[in-house]
Amino acid sequence: MSVLTRTEQPTQTGDSGASARRRSRRRRITALLFALPTLALLGALVGYPILYSFFRSFFDADGSRFVGLGNYREMLGDPSTLTAIRNTAVWVMVAPVLLTGIGLVLAVLTEKIRWATAFKVLIFMPMAVSFLAAGITFRLMYDQDSHRGALNAMTVAAHNAFTDPSPYPGAHPRGTDILRHQPDGGYRTAAEARPGTSLTLGLVGIPPASLPDDARHPRVPADSTVPGHALQGVVYLDFSLGGGGVPDKVDAKERGLPDTTVQLTREGKVVATTTAGSDGRFSFTGLASGSYRVQLPAENFAEPYEGISWLGPTLITPAIIGAYLWIWTGFSMVLIGAGLAAMPRDILEAARMDGANEWQTFRKITVPLLAPVLGVVFVTMVINVLKVFDLVYVIAPGPVQQDANVLSLQMWLVSFGGGNNQGLGSALGVVLLLLVVPAMILNIRRFRRSRS
Repeated sequence: MSVLTRTEQPTQTGDSGASARRRSRRRRITALLFALPTLALLGALVGYPILYSFFRSFFDADGSRFVGLGNYREMLGDPSTLTAIRNTAVWVMVAPVLLTGIGLVLAVLTEKIRWATAFKVLIFMPMAVSFLAAGITFRLMYDQDSHRGALNAMTVAAHNAFTDPSPYPGAHPRGTDILRHQPDGGYRTAAEARPGTSLTLGLVGIPPASLPDDARHPRVPADSTVPGHALQGVVYLDFSLGGGGVPDKVDAKERGLPDTTVQLTREGKVVATTTAGSDGRFSFTGLASGSYRVQLPAENFAEPYEGISWLGPTLITPAIIGAYLWIWTGFSMVLIGAGLAAMPRDILEAARMDGANEWQTFRKITVPLLAPVLGVVFVTMVINVLKVFDLVYVIAPGPVQQDANVLSLQMWLVSFGGGNNQGLGSALGVVLLLLVVPAMILNIRRFRRSRS
C-alpha cells in the first residue's frame, strides 16, 4: 500500500498544478471578457482620436495631400499660435501655484474656525456651476459699464469717495475767439485782460438738465462797474432752450455754471484761483496793474472715472485666471483639507510644546507633511489649465480674444472656428497632448506611490 501511495502522489500533484493553471486561465479570460466593453469604448473614444489626429496632422487642410511636418512649421510661424503658447505658459506658471497656495491657506484656516463645514461648502459651491455659466457671470462682472459690471461699480465708488468728479465733463467753447484749448485739457482766454474789465466765458456741450438746481441766470458786470484793481466775469452755458440767442452773449434764458474753478495767470503762472458762484460770476480783486489771462483748468471738464478695463488687452488674461481661481479654489481646499485631516496631530503638538510658533509649525511641519498632497493638487491643476477653453471663449470679447488666446482655443479656432484647417488643428492637438502627457504620467506615479 505504501508503494502504491508513493506512486500516486506525483500524479495528484501534477493534476493539482494543471487545475490551478486552468483556473488562473479562466479567471484571466473572464476578466478580459468583462474588460472588453470598457477597452473597446476607451479605444473608440480615446485611442482612435489620438491616433487619427496624429496621422491627420501630416496632411493639408482637406486631407488630400501629405505635407509632412508642414503643419508644425506653419504652427510655429503663426503669430496667433505663438500668442496662445505664451498665454498657456502664463496660465501654467500662475494658476496652479495660486490654486495650491490659496487652497493650502484656506484648508489650514478652516481648521481654526467654528463653522468650518459651512465655509467649505460655500467655497466649494462654484464647482457645481458649469464653466459656461461661470464665464457669463464673470463677463458681466467685468463689464466696463459701472451700472452693469459689479467690479467697476465698486472701483468707481471707491474712486469717487476720495476724488470729487468734475462738474462739467465734456464742456467746451463754441470756437477759439474767446477761449483756446490748452494741452492739458483746459481753456485759456485768447486775449489778455487788464484789471477793471469784465469777461464772458460761454461754454457748450452740457445738457441743460444736468446743471445744478441752484444755477441762476448771470448778470454780466459792465466794465464801468468793475473796480480798477479787480477783474470780473461770468462762466455760463451758452445755450438757450427752445433755440434763439446770440453766441458769446448771455441771453435771458441762459444760466451760469456754479462751482467752476477759474484761475488767473500772468506770464504763464497761476497767480490767483477762485470758484464761480451760483450765477457763474467770478471776481479777482487786489490786482496790480498789468496784463492777465483767465483760464478754466482741465479739472472742470475731465470725463468721469469709468473704472478699470478688465476686458481690455492688458488685463484680459489675469481676469480670466481670476474666474478660474473662483471655480477651482474649493477643489484645492477640500483635497488639501483631506490630507490635513489625516496628518498625525502628535507631531504638531510636539512642535508647539518645543516652542515653535504657528508660522514655524506651518512652514516646517505642516507643509513638508502635506508635500505629497500638494504635489497631486499642483499636477492636477497643471493638467486642467492646459485644457482650459470655455472660460477664455466666453469671457474674452471678440476684439481681444486673440490677446487671451490659449492652445485649446487656438486648436478650435483653426479647426472649426473659421479656419477650417483640420491638418493644422490636428498638429495643435498633438502638441497639446504632448504637453499634458508628462503631467499625467507624474500624477499616475504619485497615485501608485501613495497606494504602496
